[in-house]
Amino acid sequence: MKAIVYKEYGPPDVLNLEEVQKPTPKDDEVLLKVHAASANAADWHLMRADPFLVRVMGFGLLRPRNGLLGADIAGRVEAVGRNMTQFQPGDEVFGDLFGRGLGSFAEYVCAPADALASKPANVSFEEAAAVPLAAVTALQGLRYKGQVQPGQKVLINGASGGVGTFAVQIAKSFGAEVTGVCSTAKLDMVRSIGADHVIDYTKEDFTRNGQQYALILAANGYHPISDYKRALGPNGTYVMTGGSGAQMLQAMTLGPIMSITGSKTMGYLSMKHNKRDLVLMKDLLEGGEITPVIDRTYPLSEVPEAIRYLEEGHARGKVVVTVQ
Repeated sequence: MKAIVYKEYGPPDVLNLEEVQKPTPKDDEVLLKVHAASANAADWHLMRADPFLVRVMGFGLLRPRNGLLGADIAGRVEAVGRNMTQFQPGDEVFGDLFGRGLGSFAEYVCAPADALASKPANVSFEEAAAVPLAAVTALQGLRYKGQVQPGQKVLINGASGGVGTFAVQIAKSFGAEVTGVCSTAKLDMVRSIGADHVIDYTKEDFTRNGQQYALILAANGYHPISDYKRALGPNGTYVMTGGSGAQMLQAMTLGPIMSITGSKTMGYLSMKHNKRDLVLMKDLLEGGEITPVIDRTYPLSEVPEAIRYLEEGHARGKVVVTVQ
């Protein structure tokens, strides 16, 4: 079968489409025929080993240990291990392979049942593949870390990206009043997915306009953590789900200190991959409460170009990879 592999860390040029051995499912796994996958920031962080912490987290100190990329997946079950009872050949599924070997940028991949859920019949494979990692990150940032409540004023910084587009829709499904922050060209798109208010960050600094929010979810952007704190109302919560390495470091180190010394909670989301939240995303898709926003699609052979485009930071929603 064909798969995207990389044998050294670096830019997208290190990714190559090669012939590799087709995998065989273990007793508790399924073999999937991949129809679509999607690219995430996690892919280029692993590809470049940036931040350096990637190397000491088990992904390979000097070179990639696994050599495969791709977490989000949608496809059809082709075969099952002898202990598999949840899925059968022919079932259409979607899921998240992060922490489970990765490898969705391929024609076939094996996955355990707890990484998958049945694909909603009302969405395509491409739409389903756009969901798992980004949507579950948004959900956990809003629901568990942010404890969003109906009627709350919620701001999504980076509202036009992969996590951001889902965060806007999920927050609205929970009854929040949502403000989305993005660039000029993406204002109409963010409005179209349900944002009550939009702010063009090229023209207005939301941390200095006097508005305050009960919850700020930072899916992108480049404000220091002190700016976010200023934009929070009393007992407000800031949750960082994505951004620069400097922002991540501030959220992880300064956030706990700032939370102790005041009434505002400043934190960083460490996303937990689990089936419960994936099934909730399935329900929201089936109910029409979330709709994936897909900017571009690329064939499997053009994964390097897909990740290069994603790295540029201008994608509207998700970048999807189709596998013929």
